[in-house]
Amino acid sequence: MAELTHRFDTTNGIRMHFVEVGTGPLVIMCHGHPECWYSWRHQLPALAEAGYRAVALDLRGFGQTDNPKEVEAYSVLQLSGDLVGLVEALGEKNAVVVGHDLGAGLAQCAALFRPDLFTAIALLSVPFVPRARESPSQWERRKYPGKVFYQQRYREPGFERVLDADPRAVILNGLYALSGEAEAHWSPARDPDEEPPTLNRRKPGFVSDDDLDFYANEMKRCGFLGGLNCYRVRDRNWELTPFLYGAKLLQPTLFVAGDRDPTLEFLREPFDDMEINVPNLRGKVLLTGIGHWTQQERPDEVNRLIIDFLDGL
Repeated sequence: MAELTHRFDTTNGIRMHFVEVGTGPLVIMCHGHPECWYSWRHQLPALAEAGYRAVALDLRGFGQTDNPKEVEAYSVLQLSGDLVGLVEALGEKNAVVVGHDLGAGLAQCAALFRPDLFTAIALLSVPFVPRARESPSQWERRKYPGKVFYQQRYREPGFERVLDADPRAVILNGLYALSGEAEAHWSPARDPDEEPPTLNRRKPGFVSDDDLDFYANEMKRCGFLGGLNCYRVRDRNWELTPFLYGAKLLQPTLFVAGDRDPTLEFLREPFDDMEINVPNLRGKVLLTGIGHWTQQERPDEVNRLIIDFLDGL
């Protein structure tokens, strides 16, 4: 098996770090929050062995990719431009995009913007969410009246300093709390006067101490500002994309999630409507007993599903 190659290139005006392995049709993998290319460590060698050029990037604001400070630098237009520039930098004419969590939202937008370039999509954990008539913050207030949705906390000025104080504890808590191993149910919203839950330092079985150290060191390097800015700009993204109202995702698409993923609770409607809004849906799979960290909790099954999807194209 060929070793992973770390590369840097300029794309859309920023210096991007990515990891690649293998030869063949290009597959770009976009991570979630708060992660980096490393969340695809199980998929990179598997896709290369199956005959694909597998590339996992650090999104802007994460890992070793440039970390602009301005909120506007994280609009979906800029993030999609980063992917377009990456395809060009790699010397390819098109790519399949695989996205998890935050990366799934980016993958669907890039596919809507440039269907000629991104010819097939695999979404993990977060289903295709069509543009609504209301902004994300308006949706939060309607969905959870009188409560604080977790993304509202992300948008609070200076919240990055809270997370930057102990990256390892934040990552460990998130990996456990949203996993299929969590004993307590994670709730996306809480009462305004409710104290934030104490960080849980229990380590889930799908990560090692070395994995946690890697994630923590990367977040110490870049900080949490870039990731939080991706959430702070969501209302602006909605304002920038009225032309997407009613748009369907037409490319061949795979969706994979865990049946214990709490994000599917507040995204149940778009999950149920995927067959309508994604006419070329090739698979809609719920893996039993796992939570939000799909490709890390059940890597072998996810690898098989992605490779079968790619081979079917």
